[in-house]
Amino acid sequence: MIGRCVFKAVCCALLLIGSGPGHAQALIEGKVALPGPEPQDLVPTRYAAQPGEIAPPDPPVAVVYLEGQFPEAATNSIRLTNEILQFGMQFRPALLPVRVGTAVAFPNGDDFYHNVFSYSKTKRFDLGRYRKSDRPPIEVFDKPGVVKLYCEIHRHMRGVILVLDTPYFTRTQTNGLYRLPGLPAGKYRLRAWVDERHVYEKQVDLESGQLLHLDFDAK
Repeated sequence: MIGRCVFKAVCCALLLIGSGPGHAQALIEGKVALPGPEPQDLVPTRYAAQPGEIAPPDPPVAVVYLEGQFPEAATNSIRLTNEILQFGMQFRPALLPVRVGTAVAFPNGDDFYHNVFSYSKTKRFDLGRYRKSDRPPIEVFDKPGVVKLYCEIHRHMRGVILVLDTPYFTRTQTNGLYRLPGLPAGKYRLRAWVDERHVYEKQVDLESGQLLHLDFDAK
């Protein structure tokens, strides 16, 4: 009985140590100033024979991410397959952040042909024309940088894949609010990517268990 009580006491002590402030992860939250939505172009006459209407594009959002030298364990997270859907003659989401090495699928959700291509230096590809019933093509994004997406058939369509060499990133809400949890202690750079012309940066010194509020205002 005494041995069992000692075992329970040791387990409780270990739990308390593991949940102490030295093992807690930091969290950053705040708001990014976002641009207003771009005016929607008129429907091109060459689309008149296709069913449906051009849906409004996604509202502007930003990507917030942490850069620096992270603990080794942080570099071993699982790379997930993401997806950009073509629906309503728009890319959805219009801005997708992924980590280097991530595979992205491009399903067609419309009842007519689409095509996805990019001439970006980060990733150059052309998926050709395919229908809703075809298997969605997949591309792996193996270098960090900006990948601009277009559709050869519907020339108004625009999308961006932001390939990041960090496991710590998030996409803001449409009101600019963001929340980036699970961060290790240390000195890093926090960046907010709105577009290629608007990338904001702040130096941060994170402590275990810290809650930090940082806003990014338009310059």
